Amino acid sequence: MRITAVNPPFITGYSRGQRSPAVTKSGTLYYPIWLAYATGALEEAGHEVDLLDAPADGLDIEQTIERINRFDPALVIVETSTPSIESDVHFADTITVEGRFVVLVGTHPSALPDDTLKMGGRFSAVVAGEYEIPLTGLAQSIEDGKEPTGVKGLYLRQPDGEILFTGDGEKVSNLDSLPFVSITYSKHLDIYRYNNPNALYPQVMIMGGRGCPHRCSFCVFPQTLQGRKFRKRSVENITAEMLWVQNNMPEVRAVFFEDDTISVDRGRLRELAESFIGKGVHISWTSNMRADVDLETLMLCRKAGLRTVCVGFESGSDRILTNMRKGITVEMSLKFAENAKQAGILIHGCFMVGTQGEDRESMKETLDLALKINPDTAQFYPMMVYPGTEAYIQAHESNNLMAENWRDWLTEEGLHNCVIRTDNLSSAELVDFCDYARRRFYLRPFYIIRKLWKSLLDRDERRRTFRAYATFRKYLFRNSRQR
Repeated sequence: MRITAVNPPFITGYSRGQRSPAVTKSGTLYYPIWLAYATGALEEAGHEVDLLDAPADGLDIEQTIERINRFDPALVIVETSTPSIESDVHFADTITVEGRFVVLVGTHPSALPDDTLKMGGRFSAVVAGEYEIPLTGLAQSIEDGKEPTGVKGLYLRQPDGEILFTGDGEKVSNLDSLPFVSITYSKHLDIYRYNNPNALYPQVMIMGGRGCPHRCSFCVFPQTLQGRKFRKRSVENITAEMLWVQNNMPEVRAVFFEDDTISVDRGRLRELAESFIGKGVHISWTSNMRADVDLETLMLCRKAGLRTVCVGFESGSDRILTNMRKGITVEMSLKFAENAKQAGILIHGCFMVGTQGEDRESMKETLDLALKINPDTAQFYPMMVYPGTEAYIQAHESNNLMAENWRDWLTEEGLHNCVIRTDNLSSAELVDFCDYARRRFYLRPFYIIRKLWKSLLDRDERRRTFRAYATFRKYLFRNSRQR
């Protein structure tokens, strides 16, 4: 059966697949990683799938619809996000024709399935949660000419307008059973269109595990798609994919691990590093990592090719870290940064303001921490809250959620827009602080000299830095009120 999996058109450069979807200041564009994993699973089940990424390919609605109609699929899977959901629903309704089943997937319909269905009037269903298994079952049901009411994980639009929930869907328990997502990329996507400046370019993005047992109130994937239970691919399976990329995609210079944190199981992380070394993996890799990993493990990872870690330090206030359920302390952040630098690993530090209880003093403590850690790069953002998360519920119940519609999550040009305030600070004050902190961090003479020197000595660092700076500079220097 023919199936189209589409990341639909919205705003040019819109990075829908990341935790906080937007057009990014750094030029980051994520792979449609969830759609790609689903595509691989459906192809392995015997279906013919067209994976289409409209924002990456610069396709407008008419061009996207033309390609879908030319392929003539019986099933169309539409990726969504909170800021784009109204556009996504309209797109899904537009492509719904007789004999075609259109289903929406992603974090937003997972959190608000009934509301998402009621936004439209024609498309058929949404999947709530992780979607490889529900989609495989749905495709089989359609191919067999059966009603999909027996497929778990669906919210179905009924002929009388009612919504039928088929029961909780199943998550993939054996992640080794999924095809390598890098194979799907090589078959369907132009890898040169995707970039995360924290890794060498060009790169591929894979997952070594799913689910996160930590309780951060704002993190959207564990609370909507993956769940809290940690599931992991085997060390052998991950190593095999690294070697596949190395041997079959010679243009790729790095692998980005998009796990919520690769270091949930520190013993496994060491085994993974040892496997990379023993099996001859020499491609660079970058990962999200929690600020609780010891020096010995970091040094082993560096030896195995780890170049950069993206770390959610978030706040310089232990009080705020407790409020957001982060599970780390300022002292732990400082120690981790010291260890990473000693191991020779670059750090991209993530800092966030706007948690319940945030005030001017706690924001100052956050900037002080960023300057003290002095990571290679840093980002400063107001907390982005999304449906399905504790942080969203808290903001809504405390009357601190400022958005009137889903599009409010973005500025007109598609950048992140602050939709919250705190009891002590307005939305504008949160944004102004982040703009100030960004300039304070990046425009230090010592920092500029250090970056220039490293760029002179390291060709890879020079390419990475100037590629990011080309898009980032206009946001660094413009007035904070021009958002």
